[in-house]
Amino acid sequence: MKTGSSSERTWRVLNLLADGEFHSGEVLAAQLGVTRASVFNALTGAADFGVDLQRIRGRGYRLAHPWQRLERGEVLRWLGADAEHFDIEILPQATSTNTLLLQRAVTGAPQGKVLAAELQTAGRGRMGRTWHSSLGSSLTFSLLWRFDCGLNALTGLSLAAGIAIVRALNKLGAQGVRLKWPNDILTAQGKLGGVLIEAQGDMLGPSAVVIGIGLNCSLPASLAPQIGQPASALDEVCAVMPARNQLLAVLLRELRLVLQGFGQGGFPALRAEWEQCNMHQHKAVQLHMPDGSLVSGIVRGVNDSGELCLETAQGLKHINSGELQVQRCDF
Repeated sequence: MKTGSSSERTWRVLNLLADGEFHSGEVLAAQLGVTRASVFNALTGAADFGVDLQRIRGRGYRLAHPWQRLERGEVLRWLGADAEHFDIEILPQATSTNTLLLQRAVTGAPQGKVLAAELQTAGRGRMGRTWHSSLGSSLTFSLLWRFDCGLNALTGLSLAAGIAIVRALNKLGAQGVRLKWPNDILTAQGKLGGVLIEAQGDMLGPSAVVIGIGLNCSLPASLAPQIGQPASALDEVCAVMPARNQLLAVLLRELRLVLQGFGQGGFPALRAEWEQCNMHQHKAVQLHMPDGSLVSGIVRGVNDSGELCLETAQGLKHINSGELQVQRCDF
């Protein structure tokens, strides 16, 4: 982001408006050392940041919903002694934190490097889907982790990351958080978040993995038409909503513990815990396969490689890709 650019000026104004209180254009201009016209121009693009900006003559500007900013120092404070394991960078805006961190992995970024973005303009989900969010309504970040083993030993890693997320959210008081194979985080209301794993390396090792995570903290009405599927948010399942900085810290702590264990023993040691969290364990489902075919069966958990075990009319099948939907079966 270029210094002095209109985008940077917009971010600077939004930072001052983060408290949700009214701020006059005159006061904002004085705080930023610019003209009132510059403040007005900076806020003309506020809608592109997914915020609902209110303008009232005589009172000034305010955000309809206060924005809780991510702050590196606060995340480190919540991490405490675990802070030494992470190199945290918070970006105001990014296309995709996964893409950026993959690029940095090539040039030697250390294990534990974290990129979090207040707003992603091209956030990606599984199977090329877009991750929709608005300013302050979600937590989106990527974590780089390095393994001595090769890519073929990383099967089940996305499921392991899901376990870390459930552990973290349970510690923060979230109720009813479950997992959907292979990498979705669910509640009874719908999708709460997801995991996107991207790796570099070869079959023999070493390998570098970027783990991208997106979680809905709240669901602004403006986002619902874009999401296109049942969705949920943390503020619906937490009696006391955690601060976003605290949320990021607890997630990182649990991810480190799970990833360290995964590096030593792979997915088998985590398999039973994943099945306990599985939303569809022993339920009838239908899988939409990559080739367009449909496979119906009953979910019987996962194997040591993280493949879905599906009991079908033709017998037990192990499936490594597909889109799962709950549906009645004919047997």
